[in-house]
Amino acid sequence: MKKAVLLTAFILLLAILMLARSGQLVLVEKGRFTMGDTWGDGYDNEKPTHQVTFTYDFYVGKYEVTFDEYDAFCEARGIVKPDDEGWGRGSRPVINVSWWDAIAYCNWLNAKYKLPKAYDDDGNLLDKDGRVTADITKVVGYRLPTEAEWEYAARGGNKSENYKYSGSDNVGYVAWYDSNSESKTHEVGKKLPNELGIYDMSGNVWEWCSDGHINYSGWADTNPIMSLLARGRVRRGGSWVNFATYARVAFRSFYKPDSMYYYLGFRVARKAP
Repeated sequence: MKKAVLLTAFILLLAILMLARSGQLVLVEKGRFTMGDTWGDGYDNEKPTHQVTFTYDFYVGKYEVTFDEYDAFCEARGIVKPDDEGWGRGSRPVINVSWWDAIAYCNWLNAKYKLPKAYDDDGNLLDKDGRVTADITKVVGYRLPTEAEWEYAARGGNKSENYKYSGSDNVGYVAWYDSNSESKTHEVGKKLPNELGIYDMSGNVWEWCSDGHINYSGWADTNPIMSLLARGRVRRGGSWVNFATYARVAFRSFYKPDSMYYYLGFRVARKAP
């Protein structure tokens, strides 16, 4: 039994190292931050601010998932590829994907690297033994970031310099948005990264999160994930079609999980071993 556990742990670590060494994952170290509208000029659903603590390290995609990556999933599964709106595929962020599509991609990635599934067919999170869990620290496989993980990473984690956008107070340095995008997506990684070396968390495309959207309670929380019973799934980061205010790290919104738009994509995350 002990040998089997050690072998499983080794396989998990190897899978992470393979992606990390390829430059696709960034380590976000555990810590504490104030979540929400810390500048006082945001919207009501960004309030009240509240303290969030992470007791675990996690990885988040250095870039948004690209068409190259998602097209490989479609080819492996024999499913129709999403429309690129004529802008091109390659290293542009994938668009026109639903929340369900995004979690299917995560599960496919887990199968590829021999990791446990992160979601069941109903969208519930799963632990390493395939049991439904509400504890994000029990989820081993690749998944969408929680809303709190997303904001913490966008703010720069424990290296945060408290920028309003992810990596700068000047939105044009870090984001493709309505004033500079020429009305289309752009290849990932062409703007400046944030403090952790993560790209495009402001602008380019909105990003799906695991969480259902509910209002903040204002209570301090540890390792939070919002209710998956909520009707909508959180989207974060703004996009090429939106005003700069939507690219703020505190801005939050939601869509029904079957929604697909030409400004909506995702990036992956997972707990560090």
